[in-house]
Amino acid sequence: MKSAVIETGGKQYIVREGESLQIELLEGASGDKIAFEKVLLKVDGEKVEIGMPYLKGEKVEATLDKQERGERKIVFRYHSKTRYRKLKTHRQDLTKVTIKKI
Repeated sequence: MKSAVIETGGKQYIVREGESLQIELLEGASGDKIAFEKVLLKVDGEKVEIGMPYLKGEKVEATLDKQERGERKIVFRYHSKTRYRKLKTHRQDLTKVTIKKI
């Protein structure tokens, strides 16, 4: 089974063909094709290729499924003894992609 480690949005993800995952927001509409050029590692059965830092000429192809927002996170600031309390929330913009070819 083929798998790879890619880098996008400042994070690294382990991906496999046919798998879908949520990553940081990417530009595009639903159904667009995306190619991830920053491939750090590629595994094909017993054969392992490691980049220094990236593999040259390798890419992972995916399709963009939908743009969505993550769940709400609470951001609470508190200073003791000064009656300082501030409550905010944050929702991260995410892109759901399906890996097609490694």
